[in-house]
Amino acid sequence: MFFGEFEYRIDEKGRVPIPPKFRGELKAGVVLAPGVEKCITAYPLHEWRKLADELTSGSVTRGKLRRLNRAIFATAFSLRLDGQGRIALPIPLKQHAEIVDEVIIVGVNNYLELWNKVHWESEKAASQEQAWQIIESLERHR
Repeated sequence: MFFGEFEYRIDEKGRVPIPPKFRGELKAGVVLAPGVEKCITAYPLHEWRKLADELTSGSVTRGKLRRLNRAIFATAFSLRLDGQGRIALPIPLKQHAEIVDEVIIVGVNNYLELWNKVHWESEKAASQEQAWQIIESLERHR
C-alpha cells in the first residue's frame, strides 16, 4: 500500500528518486501513464496488469475498447528503477503534468501520483475538502 507525500527535485538528466519505502514494491518495474488530472500515475507492474485486465474485460463495444486501449496504453511507459532508486521521467509525461524541476510524489493506495508542486497543493486542498463530504455520504448509505 502506498501512502504519504514526498517532495523531490528532478536532476539534470530528468531523473527523480522514488521514496525508499516504495522501491521494493517497484523492483519488478513501474508503468508511468498520464493521470486524468494533471499528474503522472505510476503503477507497480502487477497493478498495471490488473488495471489492463479490468479495462479489457469491460462491456464496451470493440470500437470503444480499441479507442480506450490506444488512449491508455499508447501513452504509457514501462521503466525500471536504476541502482539508486530513480526513474527518468519521459518528456511527454512531464509536459502533461507540467513538471519542471520539482515533483511531489503521492501514495494513492495501490499506485503513486507524481505532481507539479503548485497543481498538487491545489488538488490536495480540493480533495481534503471533499473527502469529508464523501465520507459522510458513505456513512449514510451503510
